[in-house]
Amino acid sequence: MPDLEWRFHGPPHHQHMMSLLTGTSPDDSFKFKPRTICVFGSVVLVEGTDRTGSAYWVHAWTVGPNGVIMQVREYFNTSLTVTRVGDGTKESSLRSRLVWRSRLPDDQTSKSLPGLVLAI
Repeated sequence: MPDLEWRFHGPPHHQHMMSLLTGTSPDDSFKFKPRTICVFGSVVLVEGTDRTGSAYWVHAWTVGPNGVIMQVREYFNTSLTVTRVGDGTKESSLRSRLVWRSRLPDDQTSKSLPGLVLAI
């Protein structure tokens, strides 16, 4: 089984998922509260907050053959836009279309969060 590829964007002290999955967390005080789950082919997007609603996160998991998670991208306190680039044909190789955009909780919309685009 290949290793899991991990990417993180956000403040280093918010790598809660990595700590949870590797067992390195000194406590389990951070609770993930998912708000939405969307699937686009082999990519699963999960968006949510912590239990108090003060932190916002998005996970993008790439699932390989047999349902094995191959890649995890974690975005913490970051707005994310997902686009699909082309459909594999030469004519559409440079075209992209919006397929998903994070929806910040009402109490987070006044914050200035960095925004990233993920192409799938």
